[in-house]
Amino acid sequence: MDKRTLKDLLYEQVARIGKAVSSPKRLELLELLAQGEKTVEALAAELSIDIKLASAHLKALKDARLATSRRDGKYRVYRLTGSDVAGLWVMLRQVAEEHLLALRLALDRMVADPARLASVGREELLEQARRGDIIVIDVRPQAEYATAHLPFARSMPVAEIEKRLTELPTGKEIVAYCRGPFCLLADEAVALLGAKGYRIRKILDGVSEWQAAGLPLQTAVDE
Repeated sequence: MDKRTLKDLLYEQVARIGKAVSSPKRLELLELLAQGEKTVEALAAELSIDIKLASAHLKALKDARLATSRRDGKYRVYRLTGSDVAGLWVMLRQVAEEHLLALRLALDRMVADPARLASVGREELLEQARRGDIIVIDVRPQAEYATAHLPFARSMPVAEIEKRLTELPTGKEIVAYCRGPFCLLADEAVALLGAKGYRIRKILDGVSEWQAAGLPLQTAVDE
């Protein structure tokens, strides 16, 4: 094999990853699968697409070795092939935020009220949660929380908050998080609890951002 052919082959293989993540829906699938393994049906519902299209997108990720699957009864369950794939999603998003003005403007609209953002850094947040100075709530589905969550966080899915208000002390600040900067579940929690008189803010991090920063995570097994 001559040098040119070899180089073409090398770049072609790396380009397989670029092709796999060139779809907005497949990027969203990476973010969802970074929360834990999910069935095709659950992923299709999250993306508001039909199962056939979701399967096609998942096949593209699988062909690029970014995802893998297993059979669970009549269901096909997908997961990422490694934590580095979740890190790839975080890196792509961060590069896009740095260089694409349209994305930064869209994110600014999502955070229309900066006062709703927790102002402390990650390590200080962790220390405040450890001391019990703040209450951190994970508003994703409980299964995602069980897979991995921020240390000292409580599982409180958005759909359950109304029924579990007595579990939240009114005298402490509450910090909510979900799947990352593009996730709106934390915004729902902030609006709901704020209307009930709670002092609540959110952070933009999810477990992928936390892991990419080299900070610890916990699972249900650790507790």
